[in-house]
Amino acid sequence: MQLNIKAGSFRCELSPRALDMWNPDLRAALEAGTDTITMYGIIGEDWYGEGVTLKRVDAALRAIGDKPVTVYINSPGGDMFEGIAIYNRLLEHSQEITIKVLGLAASAASVIAMAGTKREVAKTAFLMIHNCWTYFAGNRHAIRELADTMEEFDRAMISLYSDTSGQDEKAVEKMLDAETYMNGANAVEKGFATGLISAAEVTEAPDNGQSQAHAARKLDAALAKSGMPRSERRKLLSEIKTGTPGAAGDGTLRAVVVGTPCAALDVSAFEETATQASALKGLLPIR
Repeated sequence: MQLNIKAGSFRCELSPRALDMWNPDLRAALEAGTDTITMYGIIGEDWYGEGVTLKRVDAALRAIGDKPVTVYINSPGGDMFEGIAIYNRLLEHSQEITIKVLGLAASAASVIAMAGTKREVAKTAFLMIHNCWTYFAGNRHAIRELADTMEEFDRAMISLYSDTSGQDEKAVEKMLDAETYMNGANAVEKGFATGLISAAEVTEAPDNGQSQAHAARKLDAALAKSGMPRSERRKLLSEIKTGTPGAAGDGTLRAVVVGTPCAALDVSAFEETATQASALKGLLPIR
């Protein structure tokens, strides 16, 4: 039995509520310039080999060079370790960083948002901060050790948010415990943002590929709730995406994920099945 839980040996998952609230189609109204970085997705690499990663942010900053940078964010969060690494990389940049939150900067994305000297949020956009969130299976000893480890990560985030906003650490801790959503005006009032973005700077541009990826993430969250390990979820979603044999018996789901522009993946049936499986699992004896 392995009880030594280290940073990186588990993954901080997306908050289900943040994922439900996220509109992946929101983006900057103006075309991204050569001195901008867009973060329109989950933090960390996803099953498609996409997502906002330190490697990609570092490459973008090196390409921009010694110039001020504007970072546009619309993200439900993701891997906290990747978010902290990106935050630190942005802080290292030689020129001013301006953060613009267009729709949602939740969880790990809100950590990244704190890296800006200027931190602007749209009036109808939200910052969300909460304690580290993960799915985990193990005995009581492993769970206690995981909780202690996660508490250390939460303390690090409390310190970061407090230093940036000027809020007392006790007040920030309560906000994390409550999973707090702040609209633009509230974020400015509490010091998490330095200004507001006008509505003219935000547009909604539907992207079918983005919508399909969003549906796949909801399916992944439902499978995680049922207790399926991350490695198995990644394999299943990869099979569905590529249309490999066994991913879907009749090919319907396969066609939806890979295929036509008008199609959309309906995950409600999977979510219901996953919820039922999770409830049943709680009634069965552990073997």
